[in-house]
Amino acid sequence: MRHRWPTDQELRQIFHGELERVLAGGGPRSCTGLDNDTAEALWAIATAEPADRKALVPALYRAFAGQLDGSNAARWHEELERRFERGQRRQGEAG
Repeated sequence: MRHRWPTDQELRQIFHGELERVLAGGGPRSCTGLDNDTAEALWAIATAEPADRKALVPALYRAFAGQLDGSNAARWHEELERRFERGQRRQGEAG
């Protein structure tokens, strides 16, 4: 169990370790501090055919860059807000 969020430097170390792990045919670990977008990109590599794995690495780097710059979290919050507003409208229409 983590008691704090990893620093950017720690995230970079974790990221590179997970990249090596999935390129070698392993699955990504959970509870690493990597966000959902990055984890999904790691899983895409882990479940790809060995010959196709390296072609997916640029998408993984883009996902991780989004974690570091906050754009993944911003997109997630925007989507959550849209879902909430949609639910509010439906309740208003039903009530």
